[in-house]
Amino acid sequence: MRIVIADDHMLVREGLRLLIGGFADCEVVGSAADGREAVRLSQTLAPDVVLLDINMPELNGIDACRRILSEQPQLRVILLSMHPDEGYVLRGVEAGAKG
Repeated sequence: MRIVIADDHMLVREGLRLLIGGFADCEVVGSAADGREAVRLSQTLAPDVVLLDINMPELNGIDACRRILSEQPQLRVILLSMHPDEGYVLRGVEAGAKG
């Protein structure tokens, strides 16, 4: 499984890269610090899954999810958030996120 990670915090990106790298059938093929870069990487790197932080500069994760899935509906997007507000979850699911 090819994965792109997008989070504006380098520590989070690298931590996820290390965790995912421990699985034999998973490979982190790219990481992005903002939503626009995440959209670009999803277009150029052909991942199977994109992990998106909800709050990122340039383009937030929910809007990035919409753009990614409008061009590549076969991708699976998972949103990450520190916010307990259910509204974020609802907006993410409406944008097409799978988790």
